[in-house]
Amino acid sequence: MRPWRRRHLGTEADRATFRTLHTASLAAPPLRAGLTADSAERSIRHLHDLLGTPALALTDTAAPLAWHGGGQHHEEQCGQLAALTVERGSTRMFDRDDLPCDATGCDLRTAIVSPLVVEERVVGTLQAFAPHATAGLARATDEVAQWVGAQLELAELDASRTRLMEAEVRALRAQISPHFIYNSLGAIASFVRTDPDRARELLLEFADFTRYSFRRHGEYTTLAEELRSVERYLLLEQARFGDRLRVTLRIAPEVLPVAVPFLCIQPLVENAVRHGLEDAEGGGHIRIVARDQGQECVIEVEDDGAGEDPDVVRRALAGDAELDSIGLGNVDARLRNAFGDDYGLVVETNRGAGTKVVVRVPKFAPGVHA
Repeated sequence: MRPWRRRHLGTEADRATFRTLHTASLAAPPLRAGLTADSAERSIRHLHDLLGTPALALTDTAAPLAWHGGGQHHEEQCGQLAALTVERGSTRMFDRDDLPCDATGCDLRTAIVSPLVVEERVVGTLQAFAPHATAGLARATDEVAQWVGAQLELAELDASRTRLMEAEVRALRAQISPHFIYNSLGAIASFVRTDPDRARELLLEFADFTRYSFRRHGEYTTLAEELRSVERYLLLEQARFGDRLRVTLRIAPEVLPVAVPFLCIQPLVENAVRHGLEDAEGGGHIRIVARDQGQECVIEVEDDGAGEDPDVVRRALAGDAELDSIGLGNVDARLRNAFGDDYGLVVETNRGAGTKVVVRVPKFAPGVHA
């Protein structure tokens, strides 16, 4: 057997490319949090490694955020260099006249300052300090600044997405709460004199349900928490409907820890009650199933009620505000935003044939944590 010998992978150019990409990957996560003093401090060492200049600074539009390298006494000049660069909106070179220095042994005589642009707006600067300015360093500084700007733009998109998700959840709460609160309090009131103990139990369930529904933290929750809220909702609805509302739950224990968008199942169950069973003389049956399917969790909410015109369902999924549908479009949009377009709602229905809504979610998805 020939002895194993360690071989280098690729050419020197290949290895240099790998090192550059690896360094960029280390700088990216802090920048994806936006341009702050903390993200600047955590990323600047890696950006310094990318450029290889004696010193590097990150600033906002008027003041330094972080410095790495020698000659830190020049940091106090960064704010003025940033303001002049922001005013022009393009990369600038500054010479020793702009960088007065009395420090013995300091060889920082020039600075190349590039703007950090996010959505056509300058939010800060990247400042490379060196003994001499060269065309290569100017181009490299400008390229790295554009890459930093792209990371900051992704941070803006993440923030916008978060704000949109929060707005969608607030809109969903506004849709759900009036119907649910009115009906639940009416059901509880009906037991106050005839069965005070049950009224008290229902009131506690109502309090727990509303506490969960109106919580202020987190885009995601576990399927276990979501289903616990659904059970409370159904207990309150059964107090109103009595034997007319029959419920079957079949839940695989292994999918209970799966992360799902907050309030993604309860609106489907409420739709089943309101549109499927509320006007049915004999009431009806709601079946909720959650099962393990390989890399995915599949949740089904099915009723044997009145059903719906498929065209109306398509309009509801498209977010038609004129329809009296609780959150179908909202839930569908949030599932797609979280997991991709392959994970939108699937609705099987027709008039007189009941309705089944299928939710598929991956067991593990990047960035999705309860």
